[in-house]
Order: sequence, then structure tokens, then C-alpha cells
Amino acid sequence: MTQPHRPVGPGDHVFLVDGSSFIFRAYYQSIRQDQKYNYRSDRLPIGAVRLFSTKLLQFVREGAAGIKPTHLAMIFDKTENSFRRDLYPAYKSQRKDPPDDLVPQFPLMRATVRAFGMIPIEQGRYEADDLIATYARQARERGADVLIISADKDLMQLIEPGVAMYDPASGEAGAKGSRGERKIGFAEVVEYFGVGPDKVIDIQALAGDSTDNVPGAPGIGVKTAAELINAYGDLETLLARAAEIKQPKRREALTAPENVERIRVSKQLVTLVRDVAVETPLDDLVLPNLDGKELAAFFKAMELTTITRRVGEICGLDVSAIEPDPRFVGPAGWQGREGEAALAREQEAAAATPAPSPATPSVAPGA
Repeated sequence: MTQPHRPVGPGDHVFLVDGSSFIFRAYYQSIRQDQKYNYRSDRLPIGAVRLFSTKLLQFVREGAAGIKPTHLAMIFDKTENSFRRDLYPAYKSQRKDPPDDLVPQFPLMRATVRAFGMIPIEQGRYEADDLIATYARQARERGADVLIISADKDLMQLIEPGVAMYDPASGEAGAKGSRGERKIGFAEVVEYFGVGPDKVIDIQALAGDSTDNVPGAPGIGVKTAAELINAYGDLETLLARAAEIKQPKRREALTAPENVERIRVSKQLVTLVRDVAVETPLDDLVLPNLDGKELAAFFKAMELTTITRRVGEICGLDVSAIEPDPRFVGPAGWQGREGEAALAREQEAAAATPAPSPATPSVAPGA
């Protein structure tokens, strides 16, 4: 399927989906459900793929938050070794490896996006958030509205007139730990950070982030950071006048040279890049026209019966006449995190292992 192309302009609605966070959300939601839906007949894990696919179909067909997109991008982290690791090697270094049954689903998520007729967006050296920030800026410069689909607080710095966030419902309605959908705008950012979106970077530079191993200033949390930024106006003014602070601990946290360096590094880490030289042009992120046969073939290979039937209904197809996509049937569906076939890896490893030398019979002394 050829990716459509249509210039973004006034009146358009650009959806930017944080695909990496969506993968993990789909996975953790799937493991709380009946496990019989989470594995193919050969035990290939597909639970996250199932929920990811269902949500993507909803975005394409119905949109979100009462808005139907004209352009839609699913954006992933290509690697954890972004340029931020060069600035601060400990950045995100404490994160655990993904669960074993999620690893083979990473390439399948990207295959899902391609089956929908879309381009999986990812780029070396940059995180998904940087690509989202860049596309959001480009779309606003063209006069389009932007909806960022994510619950990631780091993206709140991007909210402005014409740019909002949407956090889809999480979990089964009414179940413990479930959360209803919510749209995030200026008021929600102030409620979370105590400041508007234009000061979110200053708050995060001071408070740090244990999840991403961003150091921040010792002893300064989000609430204290908001008090300080609201009192002094911005981070640079605060640091210039930190010696005036009456509370000794706060004054030390903001004047000690090593702490000031931590704060400045933290600001670099949390500031999203808005001018990435993106490899896929904004205009190529057009909402796709679904190819029902390709989608149904992929979902059949995944043994996802319900969504296969749904695609048939939407596209007016007899899905019983469509064969599963052979690229994902059997061992071909088992791939490593980077998309390499597990079977090929095993064969290559076996070929590279020297054959054992024949055992030399032992000879008894004096024989």
C-alpha cells in the first residue's frame, strides 16, 4: 500500500500517538485479562498486539475526544541510547528490561502499523517525545490543530492554543485501578505542576524525575519547585537570586555549584527538541485508507478472530477467503526486539559454533 500524501493546513487535525508508551499500556492491560486471549496457538504472546490494534483501529475510524483526525502518526522510541545519554550517561539507566513476553511483540507492533497502511515513525538519537514535539510545531505553523495521545507528563510542556493532550481510558470500566479518558489542556497542566506549560521545563529541571533518572536539585519536589518558580518567575531568575532565599536547605540546594550543575543538566534532559530533521515529512502522515485484505491477513496470522471479523465488516470482505499473512505465520512470527527472526538467529548461532573435536582415546601408561 502506498502511503497517502496531503499537505497539512488550517482546519486539519493532526493526531500524534506516543506509540512506545502505548505498547506498555496495552501490555499491562492485557495481563490483567483472560490469558487465553494473550497467546497464539504456538504460544507467541499477542495480548499487547490485540489491544494496541483495537485502539489503533478506533483512532483511524472514530478519532478521539470527539475529533476525527486528518493526519495520524504512531511514534516510537527507536533506542534508549538517545543524545541525552551523551549529556548524562545515567539517564534512564536504572530502567529494567521489558518483560520476556513483551519482547517479541515490539516488532509486531510496528508490523501492525504497516498493516494499517501507516509508517511507524522512529529515529535514531531522538526519543519519541522529540519527534512529537517537532511534528506538533510543524503542524501549528501550518495552522492545524494537534492532539497528542499520551499520558506522559513530559509532553505537557508542548500544550498551547491548538495543542492538547488526550489520555485514553485505561483498564476495564469500574475495575480497580481503571481510569476514565481525559483531555489535558492548560488547566490540567496547572493542576499537575502548579504552573502553566511554558514553565513545566523549569519545574522538571528543579524537581528531577526518578523514573528517567533526571537528578534535579536535592530536596526539591514538584510542589516546592512550583512555589519557587511562581515566586521568582523563571528558573534563571531563581538561580541568579537563590542567595536571597531564607530557608537554608533550599538556599544550599540552589546555590552549591554541584547542585546548580545538576539543575542545568536536568533542564537539558527534560527539554524536548522541536526541530528534529524528521525523516518522514509531516504531509506523509495522512489518515490511511484501510486495505482490508492486508489487515485481515495480518490479524489472521496473529489469530485475532474478533478484530479480523470487525475488519471484514468495515471493509465489506469475506475474511474466510483470506489467507493468513505468511510473513508472520509459525516461526516467522517469533522475532526479537529489533525484528530479527528468532529462527534465523538460532541457525546463525549454530553455524558459528565450531563442531566439537573428536575425543582422543586415552592410552594407559606403558601400553
